[in-house]
Amino acid sequence: MRTLLLGSGGRESAMAWALSRSKVVSDLIAAPGNPGIGQLASCTDVSATDPEALLELAGHIKAELVVIGPEAPLIAGVGDDLRQAGLKVFGPSARAARLEGSKSWAKEVMARAGVPSARARTFAEVEPAIAFMDELGPPYVVKADGVAAGKGVVVTEHRDKAIDAIEERVVRRAFGEAGTKIIIESYLVGQEVSLIAFTDGRVVIPCDPAQDYKRALDGDRGPNTGGMGSYSPVPSCPGDLAAAAATEIIEPVVRSLADDGIVYAGAIYAGLILNDEGTQVLEFNARLGDPETQALLPRLAGDFGELCLACADGDLAGMEPAWREEACVDVVIASAGYPGPSAGGVVIEGVGDAAAVPGVEVFHAGTAVDDGELVTSGGRVLSVSALGPSFEGARALAYEAAGCIHFEGSYMRSDIGLQPSEDESLLRSRRAHPALGATEAAEPDPQQRRTVMRES
Repeated sequence: MRTLLLGSGGRESAMAWALSRSKVVSDLIAAPGNPGIGQLASCTDVSATDPEALLELAGHIKAELVVIGPEAPLIAGVGDDLRQAGLKVFGPSARAARLEGSKSWAKEVMARAGVPSARARTFAEVEPAIAFMDELGPPYVVKADGVAAGKGVVVTEHRDKAIDAIEERVVRRAFGEAGTKIIIESYLVGQEVSLIAFTDGRVVIPCDPAQDYKRALDGDRGPNTGGMGSYSPVPSCPGDLAAAAATEIIEPVVRSLADDGIVYAGAIYAGLILNDEGTQVLEFNARLGDPETQALLPRLAGDFGELCLACADGDLAGMEPAWREEACVDVVIASAGYPGPSAGGVVIEGVGDAAAVPGVEVFHAGTAVDDGELVTSGGRVLSVSALGPSFEGARALAYEAAGCIHFEGSYMRSDIGLQPSEDESLLRSRRAHPALGATEAAEPDPQQRRTVMRES
């Protein structure tokens, strides 16, 4: 099938890599793509959020399947326009994508579906928000209701900072329409896990779990980012526990949407917190995660294109994607200043040397070509993913390859995948975990648990 991929980031680079290996994809075209994607597909300078231009492009190239990567076109309803034109689309409708586009609406859906989440309320005024925040107590969690490019959440022990975050959103409108309403939420402590599933609106097939690193610096310090790395599988959440979470959390949400006449076709992402109280939902996203996708797709032994097509066709029943036994560790290399403003146009060297390391794939995120040279064009520049027989081996390969890449001001975390590398016995001990929330298997060392609250 002639396949059109929308997006230009590291996630889409990994999706292009997987689609280029699919037996159902005959030609791959990307809009707008990036230099890495351009090695696998024909890139065209069309915005992923311009429905008229995309419809014209799809007609010109005779596209049969459209795969949407990022959240912006999904929330904007680009998928709806393409479906109405008769195209098969992997990616939910605008109504379904409200799971990510409106945190308050997502909370309502979760409540109807009986899915456990943090205690929360939605506000459009400052004083009631502060009163509820004081009722919950510290740490204080303030979220913009809409999508805010990974900067919409503030978590702080300090009441004055939390109040400033409320006023920044509601009064000063720092996030525009995304912050017109805010969520005040109780703080969740525990192990964070990203559980992504494929669904056609009826059948839900979970991927192996992944874990990402949102903070900019080692030890989960520094500001929130779009993600500085990830790994899969997750020792504290083996496949059977993930399957139980899919059954008890993702499936009820998909059913609840279907009851409202909303058919969800694409990838659905549940950010989970595992703690002594069981499993709770931190957030839902309406697409594959970034950088989790860069750690998941190298482990997918099945055909990614077939999965996308089955979701688009409503024909996912009976599919059982297989996952490789190897671990995958993905390290993000970022520009100086990220997650704040960062300079573009900085020459990048060593990508070819990194890609030549056995077991490594280098996915492009914020790159461009200027006068024949590869240069930076964003905050997160490259994702270096490595498969290995163990976490320790995958980590070593990923950092060996990442060390080949150089550009002025580059930085990366040095602790991606370190936790499971230090305790791989945990993965083996939990493989027979019987069910969601069960306690018979070994629990992770409390000192190794990550305390998290983040925005994708």
